[in-house]
Amino acid sequence: MKVKIQIPIFVPAILVLIVSAASAQEEQWLQYRSEREARRILGDTGSARPPLESEPPEGVELPQFEADEQFFARWSTPMAEKGGLWIALDRAHEHGLWDRLFIDSDGDGHLADETAMEAYRTDRYSAYFGPVKVVFDTQEGPITYHLSIRFYQYRESSRRIYVYPGCWYEGPVNVAGHTKHCVLIDYNVNGTFNDKARDSGDADRIRIGKKDGRDTRFVGNYIEVDGKLYRTDIARDGAFIKLSAASDVPYGTVQLPETITEFAAGGENGLFTRKPENGLIRLPVGKYQVDHWIIQREDEKGRDCRLEGRYFSGDAGVFEVTDAKETELSIGEPVRCSLSVNRRGEHYEYSKSVRGQLGEYVSITCDGRRMTERAKLHVKDKTGTFDRTYPIPDQ
Repeated sequence: MKVKIQIPIFVPAILVLIVSAASAQEEQWLQYRSEREARRILGDTGSARPPLESEPPEGVELPQFEADEQFFARWSTPMAEKGGLWIALDRAHEHGLWDRLFIDSDGDGHLADETAMEAYRTDRYSAYFGPVKVVFDTQEGPITYHLSIRFYQYRESSRRIYVYPGCWYEGPVNVAGHTKHCVLIDYNVNGTFNDKARDSGDADRIRIGKKDGRDTRFVGNYIEVDGKLYRTDIARDGAFIKLSAASDVPYGTVQLPETITEFAAGGENGLFTRKPENGLIRLPVGKYQVDHWIIQREDEKGRDCRLEGRYFSGDAGVFEVTDAKETELSIGEPVRCSLSVNRRGEHYEYSKSVRGQLGEYVSITCDGRRMTERAKLHVKDKTGTFDRTYPIPDQ
């Protein structure tokens, strides 16, 4: 009797373990979301700024416009058969902002069959549209995507169009038997959610953690969750993600100045944040660009002071990690503070900047207050009749 009772209890337990292990490598489907103010909800999205033209595009059938003057732009996306979708801006009156928008929502290359969308909000300089729905015709079937669009006009010579993602994917995912919340963001706003790149502006974004978390990483080959490394496989349209434990990844060592207390670098492998020990960190083998560095310590007054370097441009901060030899990076202190003064007619313009060794912008805070905001410029002429002190704006 004891044997008969134990067999049906033991076998299902084995099956549960097998299914759980396999599910970690299967497609985990996410929910599509779209909102008018997606940027406010997500808090971390990029933008595209396609060139704005006043001449109608050749070969594109146009709708009936209300005003005498229109503007046109082409939003680039690999999801469209023709590589992009045309946008036309019109206005209901001959004066004011361009507050009517047409977009090639079906990707047929024409606008004559489209209906005008009215701006849901306008202010002195901008008209806002969204969420603007488009449908991509793919081999897997139609895929819906939403955009948010802003038309900006300060002067006639200063008109621009900005395109933001008006949608994202999110939902629960299983990571090593634990339920986490996953969010996928089309950061570079090209209609896909799986873009990897050395340049952070060209990489999409992913979050895996708490539902209200803001720990945003670059989409890459890997992601660290609870201190463990996983390979990622993300659907092009963002509909699902696959995670698998990465146990055979080669690592290399990076030597940093010992004053660095936090370091982050990203690339096609993803984004990694490290707390160096004696200036040493380990990263998966590959090419990276420094995302930021932090030096945190107390000053002579006992204040908690923080030096932080960010915004590396071009090839600044690019390095490669190999498993053959240690990589050394010269970042952090010393930093350089400079004052720029330019004369424009009878007036002078001035600004300050604090830069790191690689040209990155550096901020200095003590007990949470920005120290550079306290910088002043004292101007005095030879006779002493002019004697004034000004705050110095950042460059």
